[in-house]
Amino acid sequence: MESPLLATAGAVQAQGPDTGVAAHYGDPFAEQRALARSAGVVDRSHHGVLRITGEDRLSWLHSLTTQDTENLAPGLATQALVLSPNGHVEHHLTLTDDGSAVWIHVEPGTAGPLLGFLESMRFMLRVDPADVTAEFALITLMGPDTAGEPPDGTAATLADSFGMDVIVPRDRLAAIVAELQRRGVRLAGVEAYEALRIAAHRPRLGLDTDRRTIPHEVGWIETAVNLSKGCYRGQETVARVHNLGHPPRRLVFLHLDGSEATLPAHGDPVTMGDAEVGFTGSAARHFELGPVALALIKRTVPVDAALRAGGVPAAQEVVVPPDTGANVKITLKRPRGALAPRRD
Repeated sequence: MESPLLATAGAVQAQGPDTGVAAHYGDPFAEQRALARSAGVVDRSHHGVLRITGEDRLSWLHSLTTQDTENLAPGLATQALVLSPNGHVEHHLTLTDDGSAVWIHVEPGTAGPLLGFLESMRFMLRVDPADVTAEFALITLMGPDTAGEPPDGTAATLADSFGMDVIVPRDRLAAIVAELQRRGVRLAGVEAYEALRIAAHRPRLGLDTDRRTIPHEVGWIETAVNLSKGCYRGQETVARVHNLGHPPRRLVFLHLDGSEATLPAHGDPVTMGDAEVGFTGSAARHFELGPVALALIKRTVPVDAALRAGGVPAAQEVVVPPDTGANVKITLKRPRGALAPRRD
């Protein structure tokens, strides 16, 4: 579903999973600076949007996902996972409840499979899940000068320390972004968003994960899993790792050699000497840090080991500690500095 904002002067279409929206509008570093230091809006309308109505919606999601949605207050945003029976991550959800419906946004191409799973689990409950991607689109507001209030016509807002995700009617997407631009908010491409996401150590499903990923490996045990809630599919693996063992891999942030002309591609091997120890997830050029990446590597790799990502020399920074699990309190290595909207 191609965004109307691709008609904006200077727009260059993104590739891969972000096809359909702009990678940038002519100056990706300036767009990054706006998102980090002032005010910017990112077109993420290629993401899927689901809406769930019905009286049992929160308790139903509580039983299916890793998160405590039963006690989710209206207007608050949270993350949740759908796991396989073996505890591998199948879906990553960002969601909120507006008092009458749950709004969810997910990675491009995953709304259909997620809806299929939800439909198969309805039974006799009072729930009505629907894929509303054709009617609603996702944009993200970022920067300290972004107004706390969402734009007029917003269907739902999902705010955290990284920014404010806003779900808007798709037929008003261009008009809403134009109004934000008149207020001084800069239009930025997903290339700028991705660079800041990587620098913030935030993994992305399908890029920084694979079919074997479990929540502990990428830090989602902290943000998307409630360890005190009742039974859900895959809980046995989560509990076993938390109480008895360690995950086999861990997410790391890589500072890449800036003298290299190219970035490692998604899936490129991460090596330590002659040994392959993991794979490259996302990579980007950050306006301050230079070339950076996220990678998933073996837990046993020393934290000070020199690595190569796709042949590019890389210094690692711990995101998920090697001793995660076995009742160790998880403290993710988050970078300093928030990108939350200012709330005056």
